[in-house]
Amino acid sequence: MKIQFAPLNIPLRRRLQTAAVLQWVFSFLALAQCCLAGYVLLCVSDWWVLAALYAGWLYLDRDTPTSGGRRSEWLRNWSVWKHFRDYFPLNLIKTVDLDPASNYIFGFHPHGVLVAGGFGNFCTEASGFSSLFPGLTPYLLMLPFWFRVPFFRDYIMCGGLVSSEKASLSYLLSASRGGNVAVVAVGGAPEALDARPGALTLQILHRKGFIKLALKHGAQLVPVFSFGENELFDQMTNPAGSPLRWLQDHLQRLMGVALPLFTGRGVFQYSFGLLPYRQPIHTVVGRPIPVVQTPSPTKDDIDGLHSLYLEGLTTVFEDNKDNYGIAPDKHLHFI
Repeated sequence: MKIQFAPLNIPLRRRLQTAAVLQWVFSFLALAQCCLAGYVLLCVSDWWVLAALYAGWLYLDRDTPTSGGRRSEWLRNWSVWKHFRDYFPLNLIKTVDLDPASNYIFGFHPHGVLVAGGFGNFCTEASGFSSLFPGLTPYLLMLPFWFRVPFFRDYIMCGGLVSSEKASLSYLLSASRGGNVAVVAVGGAPEALDARPGALTLQILHRKGFIKLALKHGAQLVPVFSFGENELFDQMTNPAGSPLRWLQDHLQRLMGVALPLFTGRGVFQYSFGLLPYRQPIHTVVGRPIPVVQTPSPTKDDIDGLHSLYLEGLTTVFEDNKDNYGIAPDKHLHFI
């Protein structure tokens, strides 16, 4: 394979953008392991008392990831995130105003490989969430597993990440003052295994837990489609029924974490690596679907609202696909 090297005269701003994305990829793929290794080394060192004190802190702080987390506006406004935004670039598009007196569930689609649009738009202020939606506070839900990793848990909570457990979502939606936005990557880890350029398949037909909670708490549902999310990486061919897909599905059920075999570009060359391609991401926030609070929703209630949500998501996609380079004959496929 011929390697396409990056030119030497790249402007400084682009080098800063690459560095910003590189640290993000490292944080996503390796920081948790480094934090765990660091904690183990601390335990067996002369500083083991600090490890013991931190273990006590973990016990006392165990409910924080399911109780709104511990966000830091200072971290969310780091200048590094502006370079991260400009790398793709990343854009957040509002279609209607949202009432800050209500609580919302943003259904984020598609999951993509690393949820770049979800992180950039809702865990940082780089794309101006607070300016677009004044009075609203976004929380991106993440697998509970990551909140058990020492030090790493504290870092990710600073960005507004919280556990994806049912109790966590209920806590956000039950706020009487309103203004909470729970961002749920509905397709979850399994959808990441189908994330590749041109993919429009969403795993959603059997995902109704967020619908039930929306009904129980009277939270409005907002479909969000992130155009360009699947264009950031290539992925090894893994059709359903193949040995690779069987192994990936088995590991996903065992660990709860998807393991897509993806590739993008490198730091000093464009032919292979773990950095995403420089492809624009346009995250469109659709119109809210009004929800009447139903403390004990029936199956018909859930199915009816789920159908309305699918219609709303389809509308967001169809109304905007021409603006972002998707052919008229391409449509969403729900499984």
